[in-house]
Amino acid sequence: MKKFQMHRTLANNMNENDGNRVRQIFDDARFVRSLGIELVSFGKGWCETRVQIAPALEQQHGFVHAGVLMTLADHTCGGAAATTTPAGYDVITVENKVSFLRPAPGPVLFCRAQVLRAGKSLIFVEAEVTFERAAERVIAAKASSTLAVIPLKVE
Repeated sequence: MKKFQMHRTLANNMNENDGNRVRQIFDDARFVRSLGIELVSFGKGWCETRVQIAPALEQQHGFVHAGVLMTLADHTCGGAAATTTPAGYDVITVENKVSFLRPAPGPVLFCRAQVLRAGKSLIFVEAEVTFERAAERVIAAKASSTLAVIPLKVE
C-alpha cells in the first residue's frame, strides 16, 4: 500500500523534470520528427500536438495517410501518459486502437490526448485527431491507448 501511495504522490506533482521528460520524448523520437509532428503544449494528464501535412504524408486519394493519424495519436497519448509517471519512469505503448471517422484533408492536423486512468503499471489514455474546417475543429480519428510504466534507462 505504501508503494502505491508514494507512486500517487509523485504522479500528482508535475515538475520541471517531468516537462523536460515530455519534451525529450518528442526530441528523441526520430520517426515522429521525420513526420513533422510537433509538441504544442502539455500539462498534468494531457498533451497536444500538431503536424503540417506535406504531400509525402498523403495516401493515393490525397487524404492524410492512416499511419500518420495513428502515429500522431500514439505519440500524443505517450506524452500525456508521461506527465503522470513518477521520476525515473517512462511509458511504452502496449495496445493502441484507432477509429478513423472521416478522411483527414490537412493542411494541419491537431491531436489532444487525455489520461483517463493512471495506474501503477498501466496508463489508459484517449485522444482525438482533428482538422480545421470552416473555423471549427472536426474529428478525423479517435484513439485509445494503453501504456506500460517502465523504468528509464540509466546510462
